[in-house]
Parts: sequence; C-alpha cells; structure tokens
Amino acid sequence: MVDISVSEDFKRICTAFSGAAVEAAITNTPSDGRLWQEIDARVEAYRAAYTVDSIKDMPAIKATRAAYKALGKDPSRYRPSSEALCRRVLRGMDLYRVNTAVDLINLVSMETGYSIGGFDADKIAGTSLVLGIGDEGEPYEGIGRGTLNIGHLPVYRDSIGGIGTPTSDNERTKIDLATHHVLIIVNSYGGGTPSEAANELAALLERYVAATGVTVRAFK
Repeated sequence: MVDISVSEDFKRICTAFSGAAVEAAITNTPSDGRLWQEIDARVEAYRAAYTVDSIKDMPAIKATRAAYKALGKDPSRYRPSSEALCRRVLRGMDLYRVNTAVDLINLVSMETGYSIGGFDADKIAGTSLVLGIGDEGEPYEGIGRGTLNIGHLPVYRDSIGGIGTPTSDNERTKIDLATHHVLIIVNSYGGGTPSEAANELAALLERYVAATGVTVRAFK
C-alpha cells in the first residue's frame, strides 16, 4: 500500500483539504460497452442538471478554483481537470475514451466535480507520496500536454518527482492497458466527502475491471 501524506506548507494554505485513496489490482481493457452505456445515461442526466455557466458553483469545483487562487495559480489558465471534463460534456462532446479504468475515473470526476488522480501504482518510485506545492521550473510532463508549469499547483510527489496535479497527471505514472495495480486519489479542497466518490470508484472498478484487493482510505 502506498503511504500518502500532506506537507505542512500545503496544509497552511489549503486548510480544508481532505482526500480519499483507492487501491486495487485490476484487469484493464481498451473499452467496455457496458460501462459506456452507463456513461451515456449518466452524461444525459448531467446535461439536464448543469450548464457551462453553472458548474463553477459546484462545491467541489468552486473549492478547487479557490485553492488554486490561494496558492497563486490562475484556475482559468490552468483549469482543473474536473472542470475541463464538465465543460467538455456540457458543450456536447463525449467524455474521452482512453481505457476502461481511466474512463470510469473520468465519469466520477465529471459527476462529483472532484479532481481525481489515477496512477499505475507499480510505476510510483518508492513507497510513499507527499502532497505539496509545485515549484517554478520543476520538471513535469502532463499526459497529452507536454511540459507543464506546475509552479504553485498542488502536486503529489514520489521519490523521483511530481506525478499528479489537479490540472494533469504525469505521463510517467499514467494508467494504461498494462496496468495491473491502480492508485486513485480523490481530492477535496472544500471539506467535502471524497470517501463517497472513492466508494463509487471502488464499486465501478469491481464491476468493470475485475478489481480485487480493493482498499479505500481517507487522509488529510
């Protein structure tokens, strides 16, 4: 199990932060028709409930944007991934189709507004992660984004460097079809209930990627 802690400098600024982590062994697949039937139905309901303008008032998105500003980052220029997913869907586009494990993470992120990091746990260097604040010029390759300036962003670091921010996870530890052990982290910057989203992720992992050894734990 990967140990997760939060640095004191981060806690001083993001005082309401709480997180929940899910770990499991999985059998990933390129796509799952059953999952996409569920995604399509839930996207339809989501579009009936929200607009592009109203999502900024979703508690989880609002709190994440406030955390970015408190840390000194512009949330409109470096948009949190959850908000980007929500805006994409509400503009009439489908959720991204990546692979089954990533697709179900994106579904829960869209519905809850939480930025959720998904990692191949076997690619994490060392046995622990620390949530801190990104430094200017710190090396970081966002998934599909190339070099990303993570200065003043929340960042999870392993023994090598950053692997996850609310804007983009790192190419180095991304989930792909060869992934057999996942670590998924739900991030709440407003004192919400990330464990509910984590439990939903656990259920989806069991349903769609044959997850075993599933653990869910809270941290702050």
